Amino acid sequence: MKKLVICSLVLLFISCSENKNLSPSETAKVVAESFYHGDEATLKKHTTAEGYANLSSIQSMFTEDRDSEANFKVVDEAMDGEVVWVKYSTAYDPKPGVFKLVQEDGQWKVTYNGPREKEPF
Repeated sequence: MKKLVICSLVLLFISCSENKNLSPSETAKVVAESFYHGDEATLKKHTTAEGYANLSSIQSMFTEDRDSEANFKVVDEAMDGEVVWVKYSTAYDPKPGVFKLVQEDGQWKVTYNGPREKEPF
């Protein structure tokens, strides 16, 4: 009986520790909050190399207090082939932002959105 309980607990911990695949909207929220709160490790984890380079280069200009509430809201979401666009708003910026997301290694990640790239919104 004791071995059964120990095995059950081990399986419970292993199943809870697996990586969770976030939806594009959830990924956009994580990226927006980590960007404004200066959490570079989380930002890097949820962005492509180009996306991280772009966001980290301007992050210091937009850093907010970690205890402040982002009030992240998805305004619109559109899929264009293998790319998802998420238009969002936060308490930190009066103008809605747009993230371009692609799948990399089975995870949705924010990538670089070029200045002349046409958004679906």
